[in-house]
Amino acid sequence: MVVAVDIRADLNAEDQTGYVWTFLDEARDPSIITSGALVVAGDEDAQAVAVVIDLVEHPNGTIVHLDVLPGAVDRYLALARRVETAA
Repeated sequence: MVVAVDIRADLNAEDQTGYVWTFLDEARDPSIITSGALVVAGDEDAQAVAVVIDLVEHPNGTIVHLDVLPGAVDRYLALARRVETAA
């Protein structure tokens, strides 16, 4: 399954906060990258569902901290389909 990534990130790159980090300019659509948003992060080799923790201004650009959720993206898609079907 091909999954569109909302924001490119190295899912193993944690900073001192303990969260995965990337720059906002790595987002496909920066307007959806807001605190609390659920996004798909990663790259063509590995993707994960993540919660946007915060956006921090930095001299090199806006840093986005992500809390990567457990499990594969397709399991979250299956959940979304079940919820949508039940509605």
